[in-house]
Amino acid sequence: MSTFLTGTSLSNPNPNKSYEVVQPPNDSVSSLSFSPKANFLVATSWDNQVRCWEVVRSGTSIATTPKASISHEQPVLCSTWKDDGTTVFSGGCDKQAKMWPLSGGQPMTVAMHDAPIKEISWIDDMNLLVTGSWDKTLRYWDTRQANPVHIQQLPERCYALTVNHPLMVVGTADRNLIVYNLISPQTEFKRISSPLKYQTRCLAAFPDQTGFLVGSIEGRVGVHHLDDSQQSKNFTFKCHREGSDIYSVNSLNFHPVHHTFATAGSDGAFNFWDKDSKQRLKAMSRCSQPIPCSTFNQDGSIFAYSVCYDWSKGAENHNPATAKTYIFLHLIQESEVKGKPRIGTTGRK
Repeated sequence: MSTFLTGTSLSNPNPNKSYEVVQPPNDSVSSLSFSPKANFLVATSWDNQVRCWEVVRSGTSIATTPKASISHEQPVLCSTWKDDGTTVFSGGCDKQAKMWPLSGGQPMTVAMHDAPIKEISWIDDMNLLVTGSWDKTLRYWDTRQANPVHIQQLPERCYALTVNHPLMVVGTADRNLIVYNLISPQTEFKRISSPLKYQTRCLAAFPDQTGFLVGSIEGRVGVHHLDDSQQSKNFTFKCHREGSDIYSVNSLNFHPVHHTFATAGSDGAFNFWDKDSKQRLKAMSRCSQPIPCSTFNQDGSIFAYSVCYDWSKGAENHNPATAKTYIFLHLIQESEVKGKPRIGTTGRK
């Protein structure tokens, strides 16, 4: 595999002319989350910080203002928002999750594990926080109580998690994909082996809860339906590859309006796709560093993504002198994310 930077064409961190978030983290970004209620963006980072910016759009321009930040004791790996937009949750290598009221209250530790917390999600319908850890457990938390409401054993370390109530899917080491129906979360609904041959990197539940996307380190995405009668609709496709070079798919995000989706990868590219017509809607220019995480805002008008070293080539390939961290905001054009009729269809049922 060649080195990441190959020539002048890949020396630009912002070839898509996105808007740059001011005062980004000092180290790589591990997660990005937009408030479900307003344009507030949260980033977690390997520099142990959780930061929040206000994003203000005026026509075709965007301005960002740093609002606040909190610290963990070790690198922070994941973040999520409460559905009402008042509270941020974050978890990481200090084995704890913190609850941060944005009204100005002090952050509180609300969850603990025996190993780093890799994934976190707020389940509004249950009024519970769920955390997934490398200690091979999922834990559900009522944030008013010190102990978890329920501990679910996993077959391996948690690598990825997606929730769209009542559907929850957990990806672990050894390519396990465990599906839960959150109406009865203490029992597995279904366990399958990933349709992809290599390590699971990210997951995204379909907006209609009928299935999920899975991305892996091999530059491939799987589209999987849960209903056995829909198995003929399952497929996998290649993305984030350049000749013989294969890059990890690091992030999967469904558009909140059109239900198409974005992929972002270690090749420094993000693309928009329509799973129903099996088409790529838009391919964006490759940035000069990997994209480890991305997210849409609540109305799908802004796509946030980070451009920074993603540690996939180890510490020995990390050069602090050149590996600046960026967070960019891309203004979405409807043509980039609106689905298209499937090629070859005639309109007949």
